[in-house]
Amino acid sequence: MFGVPYRVDLPDAGDDALDRLVALGALDVERLQERGIAALMPDGVAPEEIARSLGVVDISVSRATGRDADSVWILSPRAVRAGGLRIVPAHLDAEPGALKLIDAAAFGTGLHPTTALCLDALEEALRTAMPDAVLDVGTGSGVLALAALMMGVPRAMGVDLDGESLRVAEENARINGLQERLHLARGGPEAATGAWPLVLANILAASLIEMAPELVRRLGHDGRLVLSGIPVALERDVADAYRHVGLRCVDVKSRAGWVAIALRTTW
Repeated sequence: MFGVPYRVDLPDAGDDALDRLVALGALDVERLQERGIAALMPDGVAPEEIARSLGVVDISVSRATGRDADSVWILSPRAVRAGGLRIVPAHLDAEPGALKLIDAAAFGTGLHPTTALCLDALEEALRTAMPDAVLDVGTGSGVLALAALMMGVPRAMGVDLDGESLRVAEENARINGLQERLHLARGGPEAATGAWPLVLANILAASLIEMAPELVRRLGHDGRLVLSGIPVALERDVADAYRHVGLRCVDVKSRAGWVAIALRTTW
């Protein structure tokens, strides 16, 4: 088999095929031209079981394409709303004010709960006070930095260790007309200089704990920090790491087993 999940394509599916695939545990289903159907199936369901259930012999099995570091499994990119912002695949028509993202391997499609949580926390932070700049650590597709710009922040900086992610973020900035307001650099928080009024970091919890001292050095007076990418089980560990370096927790948001933590400096 091809791992979890895999894709099946049925060029001639019956009228009840979609319901039968869902009953078998399909993670995503799309109707194709005429009578065709595609579905993403967990590898616990064998293709032979699908064929028997649907009464078909013509079934094609192939690898599924994962997104957001293989944490989100969908057949094709789709629009999503988070933080009051509509995020739309770049190849689709979009209304004014929507953020367009290319389909790429970089993390940050808007579909993962950690990204949605961070966008919600960002929107709330900007309602409280509009900063003159935002630093996005582990920018991935650039979604958080670009969202901040679209919400009214004058300028943003995104840093990432992965060169391909920076290329994707640069392209996303270009197609949204934001390339003049977004600066990108390769590295961690040390790649940014000076103090920032608002810092975002949606990365692995272990990395958040490790880089707490460096992230705090990027915060200015009355600075704000939004952390995401944190499993519920590690919320206290991450929060404690930042309390130990002088930050206070002001809000925690949770969704689907993940949390985002909003903190503020005590100076």
